[in-house]
Amino acid sequence: METKLGEVMNFGEFIKERRLELNMSLRKFCDVSQIDASNWSKIERSQLPLSLAINKLEELAKVLKIERDSVEWVKYFDLATVAKGIIPKDVYNDNGVLEALPVFFRTASNNKPSDEELDKLIAFIQERRHG
Repeated sequence: METKLGEVMNFGEFIKERRLELNMSLRKFCDVSQIDASNWSKIERSQLPLSLAINKLEELAKVLKIERDSVEWVKYFDLATVAKGIIPKDVYNDNGVLEALPVFFRTASNNKPSDEELDKLIAFIQERRHG
């Protein structure tokens, strides 16, 4: 699952690429998964928001041969979380992470945070990395 340098893969792209790696057509994937092909095509093209429940996402992961707790499993659910527009519980329940997110997002989008904010973010990341 490689993308060009600097490109970020979204949920639909991830699914489509995985499906094609398995030589599975959209129609076959949808038949096996018992989902509407027209709507799923729109999800793969990011034209329709993802609204599937966790148990259905787990079923789709099985169809796509994504092993539970693998790196791909984590990526799959991270991308699904973003596609659904929700913040994961482990992030939402961690005050340190919640405090760091605005600075992180401003930094990632090239909006320069203050030196104090940046120092705090760096300290937070280092603390998490070593502790």
